[in-house]
Amino acid sequence: MGTLRDLQYALQEKIEELRQRDALIDELELELDQKDELIQKLQNELDKYRSVIRPATQQVHKQSVLQEQQRTKRQAISAEPTAFDIQDLNHVTLPFYPKSPQSKELIKEAILDNDFMKNLELSQIQEIVDCMYPVEYDKDSCIIKEGDVGSLVYVMEDGKVEVTKEGMKLCTMGPGKVFGELAILYNCTRTATVQTLTNVKLWAIDRQCFQTIMMRTGLIKHAEHMDFLKSVPTFQGLPEEILSKLADVLEETHYSDGEYIIRQGARGDTFFIIGKGKVNVTREDPPNGTPVYLRALGKGDWFGEKALQGEDVRTANVIAAEAVTCLVIDRESFKHLIGGLDDVSNKGYEDAGSKAKYEAENAFFSNLKLVDFNIIDTLGVGGFGRVELVQLKSEEIKTFAMKILKKRHIVDTRQQEHIRSEKQIMQDAHSDFIVRLYRTFKDSKYLYMLMEACLGGELWTILRDRGSFEDSTTRFYTACVVEAFAYLHSKGIIYRDLKPENLILDHRGYAKLVDFGFAKKIGFGKKTWTFCGTPEYVAPEIILNKGHDISADYWSLGILMYELLTGSPPFSGPDPMKTYNIILRGIDMIEFPKKITKNAGNLIKKLCRDNPSERLGNLKYGVKDIQKHKWFEGFNWEGLRKGTLTPPIIPDVASPTDTSNFDSFPEDNEDPPPDDNSGWDTDF
Repeated sequence: MGTLRDLQYALQEKIEELRQRDALIDELELELDQKDELIQKLQNELDKYRSVIRPATQQVHKQSVLQEQQRTKRQAISAEPTAFDIQDLNHVTLPFYPKSPQSKELIKEAILDNDFMKNLELSQIQEIVDCMYPVEYDKDSCIIKEGDVGSLVYVMEDGKVEVTKEGMKLCTMGPGKVFGELAILYNCTRTATVQTLTNVKLWAIDRQCFQTIMMRTGLIKHAEHMDFLKSVPTFQGLPEEILSKLADVLEETHYSDGEYIIRQGARGDTFFIIGKGKVNVTREDPPNGTPVYLRALGKGDWFGEKALQGEDVRTANVIAAEAVTCLVIDRESFKHLIGGLDDVSNKGYEDAGSKAKYEAENAFFSNLKLVDFNIIDTLGVGGFGRVELVQLKSEEIKTFAMKILKKRHIVDTRQQEHIRSEKQIMQDAHSDFIVRLYRTFKDSKYLYMLMEACLGGELWTILRDRGSFEDSTTRFYTACVVEAFAYLHSKGIIYRDLKPENLILDHRGYAKLVDFGFAKKIGFGKKTWTFCGTPEYVAPEIILNKGHDISADYWSLGILMYELLTGSPPFSGPDPMKTYNIILRGIDMIEFPKKITKNAGNLIKKLCRDNPSERLGNLKYGVKDIQKHKWFEGFNWEGLRKGTLTPPIIPDVASPTDTSNFDSFPEDNEDPPPDDNSGWDTDF
């Protein structure tokens, strides 16, 4: 009896000990949270001081702010456009270099061992192996020089190299390693130097060849899937863009000879199209239950379509008669996609009254000349030029933002197409959530874009000074972007460069999208392939060159939410390649901080699904799925559209010439060379 009491007592003691330990853990966690908050607070204070400290002279101050800008503002990246038409891809002949089986295996293993390239499909890896050509370097040679522009990626077969960055040794590499892979994504400067320690043998492939492989495999597969879908009666009445989405969501599954794909009597929610091989269909009829052979099915045939409508008890067996590949879609995916792209046909953004207003506006601006404006102050500085606040000489209360672009720089970086597209899209965009472009001018050195002046400052600056935003503040700015995206996407336009730097507040405190350098009209159910965006915001399909559409914008919306709530984006590495590798691991690998509420976290994860066809915003009900999400429960969308909703931050704007919500910038003393003979800007 005493023994039992002793045990109970010992158990009691243990429970008490565990309770105390739990209490201690809670205490320590609380302490850690407080310390995290303190660090964040101090960091915010430091950022604030950095942006307001005034050194002795204004010029020095301006330089220091500019350095601060360059240190923290993120540069967007854009690859040069593909050199050939997408339609001609099937006829492009890829180079082939014979290799020994050992070399082929070494290259394949090196690719599968590389953080980025292991994400490619096996058929793509096979083509890359075939296209790589041999390169040899003697001892003490420089293969890659930090800061140089590169377009080759290498696999080492023999020898040893040393990798250095800013003179510091990072590592040595031997056979079976991939290096220089960032260069196959886009035209960029090398981030490290690679020097040979011995004679080396390498295999190399250039960006053009790599991208051809990536695009072609994706396009061929998509076309095959589309053909299969069009042959199935269930899908024949569907519009092209729905079929295109279904083609993207089809998954390949493989079965070996004799394997049951479907069992009679089992429940199922999956529909199958045979991509390769043959299957036998049998049915067991009572009373004896012996399977009776019904028929054989081959490539292009389908089965299980009733499961998509909800009848989920299988009425027959389907057995692989050899190695079989099936394209599969489940009821859930099917349900999310079928039902039409309601928002795509939603053209009801502009009524007759608005049209008349815009026509009168056009008449007013078409009579203006460059000499009619005075420059007041600089609002921003970027890679292509700067944005100035200008005032109409004849009516000083009227101020505008004038974006001034260096023509020579545009030509040197091959961005002519992007600039033309920017002008076209912005001039046609009549939304309260997009900065207006009124007209353009040009001379021999510059292009000028006369835009609406939004004097509330950049969202980026406010985020920098505050550190992060509350849930409700983030909700308001996210909603502004959702409205801008709904408008653009209804016109078949993809934006591609969402980030706090590209959101600007008007005098009321409403956020508007600005900088349409990467926006592109792609239409509906179509994709585009040029790599562009800001590394931390780029969707996985852009990195893997699979072709992207408006769903890439919804990915970036999830990233923006996370950054506004926490002060930094979820995916971030010391260099772009590392950032891309972290993105490819997926949002589920990211630990969300406590300050992101359950509903906000749920929406971010639904926007940042790896598969674009599964992303919220890209499903059956389009943007409505986002607006109806729990995180937006009770949000006044109507008030937002009408401008009656009170913004969370109301900027202090004293007059139409008040630039106090912007950082200071040094004057631009550079005189660029003219570019008047290439003729690309005739329609500007």
